[in-house]
Amino acid sequence: MTVWWEESGWEALSDRAGRTRLPGWDCTAGLVVGEHAVLMVDAGSSLAEGARLRTETRRLLAPLGGEGRVTHLALTHPHFDHVLGAAAFAGAEVFGAVGLDAVFRHERDALVADAVRHGLDAAEAAEAAELLVRPRHPVSGEWTLDLGGVQVLLANVGPAHTAHDLVVLVPGEREVVFCGDLVEESGEPQAGPDAVPSHWPAALDRLLDLGGRDALYVPGHGAVVDAAFVRAQRDELAARFGVS
Repeated sequence: MTVWWEESGWEALSDRAGRTRLPGWDCTAGLVVGEHAVLMVDAGSSLAEGARLRTETRRLLAPLGGEGRVTHLALTHPHFDHVLGAAAFAGAEVFGAVGLDAVFRHERDALVADAVRHGLDAAEAAEAAELLVRPRHPVSGEWTLDLGGVQVLLANVGPAHTAHDLVVLVPGEREVVFCGDLVEESGEPQAGPDAVPSHWPAALDRLLDLGGRDALYVPGHGAVVDAAFVRAQRDELAARFGVS
């Protein structure tokens, strides 16, 4: 199976995995293609971005036959730029760290306010939040998804950047790790009011244990990095927050 990532403007990470960097907040969305299922990692900041990702996925997978539909969606954490496009993936099985559904149910107004504060149109943010799909599959430890020809590991490694941090590991000749905002390359990692800084270095230790020294680590924002970058960022965060 060959996916022509670059021809569709996506960055190839392996034969099975690729990603795109969305405009506005430079947020990563990832895609893992199996023989009978397709996993999207994060959904963009709005219904329009989610629809764009859905359309690009269909175009990307058209040469392989089938309908090119996203069957599974993994949300790395509950920030607007990663989740508000989720309703565009109707029918997908949605995964998130345990407790994410409660955030969507009880903290929707805060999610909308954060989106508007960062520049998203208020009506657009409210509509996306109203239609937001809550995860049916809460991940408390690790969960293996068989997409056909590739088994993807979902791991709850938080709390850290938020109370609900999920990472996605894709096996291959070189493992690919979608990190969400546990790792950022384009700027200093952001610790908002929902962060748990005292646990963040330990979360990155676990991330490195899962991925290993040769993996490709895909940040929530910015260029793909290696284990040395993640380790250095882990040490910077430990110094910044005064933890070991």
